[in-house]
This record gives sequence, C-alpha cells and structure tokens, in this order.
Amino acid sequence: MELYEIKNGLDQAHLLIKEFYISARIEEKLREIEGLEHQTLQDGFWDDANHAKNIYDQLNGMKKITDEYTRLNQMLSSLDETYTLVKETDDQEFMQVLESDYEEFKKALDEYEKLLLLSHEHDHLNAIVEIHPGAGGTESQDWAEMLFRMYQRYCDKKDYKIEVLDYLDGDVAGIKSVTFLVKGYNAYGHLKAEKGVHRLVRISPFDSSKRRHTSFASVDVIPEFNDQVEIEIRSEDIRIDTYRASGAGGQHINKTDSAVRITHLPTGIVVTCQSQRSQIQNREQAMLMLKSKLYQLMLEKQAKELKEIQGEQKEIAWGSQIRSYVLHPYSLVKDVRSQYESNNPKDVLDGNLDPFIYAYLKSELKEGKDD
Repeated sequence: MELYEIKNGLDQAHLLIKEFYISARIEEKLREIEGLEHQTLQDGFWDDANHAKNIYDQLNGMKKITDEYTRLNQMLSSLDETYTLVKETDDQEFMQVLESDYEEFKKALDEYEKLLLLSHEHDHLNAIVEIHPGAGGTESQDWAEMLFRMYQRYCDKKDYKIEVLDYLDGDVAGIKSVTFLVKGYNAYGHLKAEKGVHRLVRISPFDSSKRRHTSFASVDVIPEFNDQVEIEIRSEDIRIDTYRASGAGGQHINKTDSAVRITHLPTGIVVTCQSQRSQIQNREQAMLMLKSKLYQLMLEKQAKELKEIQGEQKEIAWGSQIRSYVLHPYSLVKDVRSQYESNNPKDVLDGNLDPFIYAYLKSELKEGKDD
C-alpha cells in the first residue's frame, strides 16, 4: 500500500469519526450513562430486580458504543503520529507498522459501524418471524418454503437457534404459513431488515410447459418482548381455541392434540402455536406472541406511522416487494430499498444475507428512519 493511499484513508476516517459522534449521539449517551450510574447507587435500587437488570442492560449497551468510540479515536491519533513519522523518516519498518495498524483500524471501523446499526432499543431481542405465500397457489407456497429454508441456513451461520411455533403444509408442495422464533443476541436487529414482500422469478418446476413464473411471499418480523414490557390482556378480550395439530410440517413440530389459537377480539389479531407437547406450554407461547404483537401495535399508535418496529404493511403483489430474486432468464438478487445486488442467487438462498441486511440498515440510517 502506498503512503498517499493511507493518508487519504486517514482523512476519510477523521470525517467518518465526526459523523459517528453525531449519529451515535455520543455526548448525549455520556450524560445518560452518568445519570444511570447515579441511579445504581441509590438506596433500594436492587429492590426491583427486573428494573435493575434493564438499567444495567442500558448502561452496558451505551458504554459499549462510547468506549469503542474512544478506542477508535485513540487508534486514529496513533495512526496520525505513525504516518507523520514515516513521512519524515521514510523508515520501512515504521511503514510496515503503519500498514498493519491501518488495516486493523479499518476492520475496527467497519465493526463499529455495524455496532451502531444494531444499537436501537429492541435490536438485541429475539425475533418472531412469519412467512405467508401470496397469490399463486403451489408456486407461491413453494417459494415460501424456500424462504424458510434460507432463514434456517442464515440462522445456522449466525449461530441463532430456531423454534418452529406453527407450520402448515401447502396443498401440493411448500407451505401455507410458518411462524418461528429466532433466539440469539441481535436476532431482531438483523432480521427486521427482512420484513416485507419477496419476489421470485424462475422457470416453474410445477409447469410441464416450463414457463417462467413470478411468485410472492411476505415476511413479517417482530421482536419477542418476554416480560420486558407490561401489556394488560383482559380475559374477556380474548377467545382461546384448542385443536389437534394436523401433523403439518413433518419433523418441524410435535404432533399433539394440544394446539392453541388465541384471537384478540378488539384488534382481530390471531396467534397460533402447536410446537410444544402440552396445551399449557402452547398457550403460554401463544400469549407471549400476542403480547409482542399488541406492544408492537401500541408503538405504532404512539408513533402515528408505521416505522421502526412494524415497518410498512405491503400488499403481497407486484410492485410492493422489498427484494427480487431472479433465477431466469438471468441470475440476480436485488434489494429495491438499498439497491444492493448479487449475481449469485444460490449463495443468497443458502443464507448469505448479511451483505443485504447491512446495506439496508445503512440506507435506513442515512435516510434518518432509525432513532
């Protein structure tokens, strides 16, 4: 690497660091950290263990951002000094040190940018994902199953755990719907980028004339809130139905007589669960899903527009997709929001989604849609 290239990189890094200071609200976070640390010293702080844990979670999250920002600043200052030394002495040993430290700094800068992209309030939570095929029968149902397989492979790569909550087989192939819980740190922060309508163009394996078909499927993603939020659900506001799991999904679910469907009458929200062996466990999981959806609804009402948690509701049809997967007559996957694209659909369908996810999160940050 030439010395002038490093100099240009350092100049750009100084600008980026200044942008990070503003976008990460470093000054504001430092004041918040001081206030929260003061709270932890008050008498009775540990009387409410859940509250205390939430405070410490906030503290640790903010400190991670401010501490890493400080470290990047120190690394950049050290690089400036080494650069000046190399420029003045033309010492090759110092040049090697400069190149090595600069590469390390670039990696740290990239990781910090990802940290900022996943630093919003609910990003660290588990994610509840639902996939529903659009119009088109078998074609769309098969596409929905392909998407489910893609997310399974993505979660394997991220070391996330998947628990299938509800699974309904398609009439001929594929699936009519699937709901699954993704467990892992920042699961929601990553998978929220997948919410929307996904479009597939391919030669149909179900068409004897080998014609090209376009299929659609919707993906919905919400955070799993657990006991972190308080949502009152009155018994008179819900209807609970139990039914026998049909065995749909094969190995994906337990074949029991304990499936549960809960309908929230005021909103019309319906959740189902048949993944557990007991009716009590399925009811608890279904109530947790309902609680998450109601909290999501409350956030939307407060914000007065669909953003952040829920995102935009889109019709499962042409023109409303967030991403297109074209397998014929050419190979291309393109995200219509970030404009990021790949010429290797197989790689994407095998779960290599991070480039698309980070490109989307960066585009959202630039447009100021995230807090």
